Amino acid sequence: MSLPVPSPAGVSLVGSGRSRLRAEVLLVLGLSLGQSAVYSVVQLLDKMTRAPLAQGTSTLNTQQSTREYFDLVYQLLGIVFALVPVALVLYLLWEPGRSAFRKLGFTLTRPGADGLRALLLAAVIGIPSLGLYAAGRALGVTTQIIPSGLDAYWWTLPVLVLSAIRHAVLEEVIVVGYLLDRFGRFGWSVPAAVLTSSLLRGSYHLYQGFGPFVGNFLMGLVFCWFYRRYGRVMPLVAAHALLDIAAFTAGPALGFG
Repeated sequence: MSLPVPSPAGVSLVGSGRSRLRAEVLLVLGLSLGQSAVYSVVQLLDKMTRAPLAQGTSTLNTQQSTREYFDLVYQLLGIVFALVPVALVLYLLWEPGRSAFRKLGFTLTRPGADGLRALLLAAVIGIPSLGLYAAGRALGVTTQIIPSGLDAYWWTLPVLVLSAIRHAVLEEVIVVGYLLDRFGRFGWSVPAAVLTSSLLRGSYHLYQGFGPFVGNFLMGLVFCWFYRRYGRVMPLVAAHALLDIAAFTAGPALGFG
């Protein structure tokens, strides 16, 4: 029996090919951000049944050991292994004659344009996010967000920067680049694909409360539109990294913690 021929990019699948692709997406999400979404919902319910959300806290970078260099090793291992699903989706998206990096626009070939667009996106997303956080805290539907629970070591700042880049790469490559490609092959409409991607982005932030859910959902809508408009995930990664670096390293000054 001959094996089915993979569908070319942009062509929806039928029958067993579509079922196989759905299984692939579920496995990728189960190993990465889908798993995070499930844990996030459970953590939200745990916090809500303990005390009002306004009294809860969410620490974004937690200490893994009280021993300095073991904590450093754990932090670096966490960053590296969190990127394995990214390597997996790049492998799955690879096509003969066209690398997944070029397909997603996850390259450094346009530093000027990508950099300017990243700064624009960071400004468009970052300023309203502070307002949503403040509003969520005032309404009692958002936990206190603590950007870092790490002790002040010589390596703390570099690790926070690497952590920010890790989150940016993981989320934008998988939730935008990979999922929009796969949803398109399912035959989904553009609005359905964008809405699902954005809802997933919001859902794995629910452990922080409903304000971050709304903010990240809106961020997803903007990022998906931007990706469909320009066909490059690199500006999204850069913008996300800038936002997280600012939040992780200057959180209290930005209104967090």
